[in-house]
Amino acid sequence: MQLCTYNTEQADLPGMLAGDSVIIPALDTQFGHLLTMQSLIESGEATLAMLSEWANSAPDHCKYPNDIARYKAPIPVPRQNIICLGWNYAEHAIESAQSRQRDIKLPEDPIVFTKAIGSVIGPEGQMMLDSSVTTELDWEVELAMIIGRKARHVARENALAHVFGYTVVNDLSARDLQFRHKQYFIGKSLDGACPMGPVITTPDEIDDPQDLGLRSWVNGELKQDSNTRHQIFGCAEIIHRLSQSMTLQPGDIIATGTPEGVGFARQPPEFLKPGDLVACEVDGIGRLETRITAV
Repeated sequence: MQLCTYNTEQADLPGMLAGDSVIIPALDTQFGHLLTMQSLIESGEATLAMLSEWANSAPDHCKYPNDIARYKAPIPVPRQNIICLGWNYAEHAIESAQSRQRDIKLPEDPIVFTKAIGSVIGPEGQMMLDSSVTTELDWEVELAMIIGRKARHVARENALAHVFGYTVVNDLSARDLQFRHKQYFIGKSLDGACPMGPVITTPDEIDDPQDLGLRSWVNGELKQDSNTRHQIFGCAEIIHRLSQSMTLQPGDIIATGTPEGVGFARQPPEFLKPGDLVACEVDGIGRLETRITAV
């Protein structure tokens, strides 16, 4: 199943993709409580199963044209900051260290930081670039996991059972801010710096989250082209590690890191500028595009 948050003009509501249509459960009285993606996630697996059956006979008034221009981020306002991993692909860790003339040492533990809730925008959104704040805006395509049920002290072999679904994130990063400060947070949290979407794909449609191609383009030029099999810490390992020290809650978003090919590590470095179009894609989920626009 693929799920989105869709602008019905009256409200932004969770929907299910069905061919040329998006079906909005909340427009049927029996599912009128499912007003947000967060409420759908919290309703549990039984509700998803009911929706799958209901979709086959959903009334026409619950159907809208499948128009990506009306998609919002799948979770427009996350319940907390987006959890992110840094240096989770060996080649990216190597290119990052080399670009900053540092010794190459792969992480032995996940490097974890967060992005602010206000950084989230939809799959065809605009990121407003203020050149007085940053002149080194960079792209990062990432697979993200959405937690479906509470996870605390989760074993590796059971970790993926806690995943509600997967989406695409572009971890846009202000490198000058990121490297100037001791923490990554401010350089990762500019307004609009977390494009997300276009959909959440549920695990039944993802055979193996450790075998998904992911790519990014800037103005049509391929910049990143890799596969999640190259992650240092795979999806199950990430959930296991995080859950040892914190309780993961339904609706939590975990961005699992970016592969090599980012702008700051290129020779010479490349950064985004107003007018640029960044596209990010993950197999089995889809493609999001972000236009960089001057303030």
